[in-house]
Amino acid sequence: MPKINGNEIRPGNVLEHNGGLWAAVKVDHVKPGKGGAFAQVEMRNLRNGSKLNERFRSADKVEKVRLVQKDQQFLYEDAGMLVLMDTETYEQVQLSAELLGERRPFLQDGMMVVVEYHEDEALNASLPQKVTCKIVETEPVVKGQTAANSFKPAILDNGVKVMVPPFVGPDEDIIVNTETMEYSERA
Repeated sequence: MPKINGNEIRPGNVLEHNGGLWAAVKVDHVKPGKGGAFAQVEMRNLRNGSKLNERFRSADKVEKVRLVQKDQQFLYEDAGMLVLMDTETYEQVQLSAELLGERRPFLQDGMMVVVEYHEDEALNASLPQKVTCKIVETEPVVKGQTAANSFKPAILDNGVKVMVPPFVGPDEDIIVNTETMEYSERA
């Protein structure tokens, strides 16, 4: 694995530090009036989600880890485990549903998921940025109501509550941004 200097750490880098794998979330380069410059790095553990703030001087060496990204197709869920198929080898793997966290309800049959692996261990899974969902329940459309900064609550077919503009009614398909978990546009 390549070693990088402490001042070369960027947000999104995956580092091996203190025996664990950490993703750099936020990096601030600090040049105090006295002493040498350093990078203040906020990191998140990829295995258990804990956070850590660490200072790295430019002379410090850290191991940068490359994660392998694989496109895999979601087949079904069984007892809290997601069964995914590698689209190149047709090999099926089981991953914990906790990898998706709060985005789990947006996972749909046959959806392509990007899974990041370190050696044979799955560390992260991400859904497509935009997903189409159907509104199950919301307030009826009110004529004459303007769309300027007024939103109303709606419940989607997967049970998630989102805020939608007033012109969107029940049984309509909408596109939801899975990163922000907010209404994006009509489908």
